[in-house]
Amino acid sequence: MKKLRAAVIGVGYLGNFHAQKYAALESVDLIAVSDSDQKRCAEIAANLDCAAVADYRQLVGRVDAVSIVVPTVMHFEVASFFLKHGIHILLEKPVTRTVTEADELIALATAKGTVFQVGHLERFNPALDAVRGEIDTPWLIEARRVAPYKPRGTDVSIVLDLMVHDIDLVTTLIDAEITSITACGAAVYSETADIANARIGFANGSFANLTASRISPVGDRSMQIYQRDTFINLDFQNRKAAITRNGTLNPETSVPEVSIEEISVPARDQILAEIEAFVYAINSGSAPAVTGNDGKRALETALRIEEEIKRNTRLLKGEG
Repeated sequence: MKKLRAAVIGVGYLGNFHAQKYAALESVDLIAVSDSDQKRCAEIAANLDCAAVADYRQLVGRVDAVSIVVPTVMHFEVASFFLKHGIHILLEKPVTRTVTEADELIALATAKGTVFQVGHLERFNPALDAVRGEIDTPWLIEARRVAPYKPRGTDVSIVLDLMVHDIDLVTTLIDAEITSITACGAAVYSETADIANARIGFANGSFANLTASRISPVGDRSMQIYQRDTFINLDFQNRKAAITRNGTLNPETSVPEVSIEEISVPARDQILAEIEAFVYAINSGSAPAVTGNDGKRALETALRIEEEIKRNTRLLKGEG
């Protein structure tokens, strides 16, 4: 089979990993990396034995697919350019700044017959995969995603930076229309919210409670899924999972006997798995693991949460 020709647009912290994974795949030929920081771009290109390109537009005709790992404000500009030229894209989250931009990218990908995958990386977390078969109808999902402050990612609020991962997961696991959102947050170090909490209600009666922070003294990426007779605990950060199951009632204590099963979670390189899924979708002509519509749904919800935070902030300030 002919090798897929790939490039990475934006080789900062995360983009560098994308380039490394493409270079390691037997079925892919990493043609080039592109970045506005030409010195860094040249260094990474030299390390991976590929070309360094200052202007990504020069890649038309030279590549079949690209990973786009640039600041969110540039997502639409770069993604639409490649889609218009029939080049498959793996676009980092959040998909775009606005729902209108997301709709335009989805329409472009459909018209050109190109794969449009969105980089919601936690879809490939092995802890989630290990229990996916046990998840039936969640009644309540609680998610916590907190980390110490780093300037990287602060071009958007904590909702679009970190919470969007869990928004994508809960709206996938609870496949029902959202009927209510309440949220609050605070900007501490940045111009936008650095910490946020959101409660999402669904038409089927389920709820999700999400907390995200980039000003926490310690890191934690975890999720608890409650459903009838079962409680599933996921530790995304340490890649652990456990299932607590309700048992028969103990007649002496009137307390149910419960069993706790620690689930074996295999090691997995999530970025590599994400890129392998992208390559598979291209080669097989199948839908990507995370579609443009998935990215749009997460963005729509995130923007609603941001509006709720702004509304409550105005109330706290006495601005009505």
